Amino acid sequence: MQTDELVKLVETELDFRKGENIVTLYVGDKSSITDYMVITSATSARHAKSLSDYVAEKVKENGVMPLGVEGAQVSDWVLLDLGDVIVHIMTGQAREFYQLEKLWSVPAANSNV
Repeated sequence: MQTDELVKLVETELDFRKGENIVTLYVGDKSSITDYMVITSATSARHAKSLSDYVAEKVKENGVMPLGVEGAQVSDWVLLDLGDVIVHIMTGQAREFYQLEKLWSVPAANSNV
């Protein structure tokens, strides 16, 4: 599965399962571990775990095996590593505190931008 197809599949599943404020960031120019980050808000830690489980199941159905999941056991931030795409599912409070969109929007340190 191509990376852009994987991103679209993740976004669609998160939207279908009521993930809120879904944002996709291209970070390939700032990170050597992934190309895209998909960030979404969940209404609770349980919702975050459910979203992670549903996305993992959907990508498996499409031939992509998740490389890892962190924070799925009663956490306000669940990270799902799909290789070229990393999915961050956070409660609103955690998302506001960590501000990943702002962090990853800063130009790369060695950039001439």
